[in-house]
Amino acid sequence: MKISYDLEVDTAYITFKKKRVGVTIVRLSEDIAVDSGPKEEIVGIEILDASRHMSLGKRTRKVELENLLLA
Repeated sequence: MKISYDLEVDTAYITFKKKRVGVTIVRLSEDIAVDSGPKEEIVGIEILDASRHMSLGKRTRKVELENLLLA
């Protein structure tokens, strides 16, 4: 999994699958979209206006991971 954030456009993207596949985009709201691939696997999640949805302050960028084994 990879989480990327673009400060200039305030957009976050969470990538679950590394290889590129054709996706279907499902909008959950105006600002949140889920990309699903073959067999309805979630490929990624796009979050527009991310600082508001993810409670990101302009000075603090913190990600906390729980119960994950880091390789």
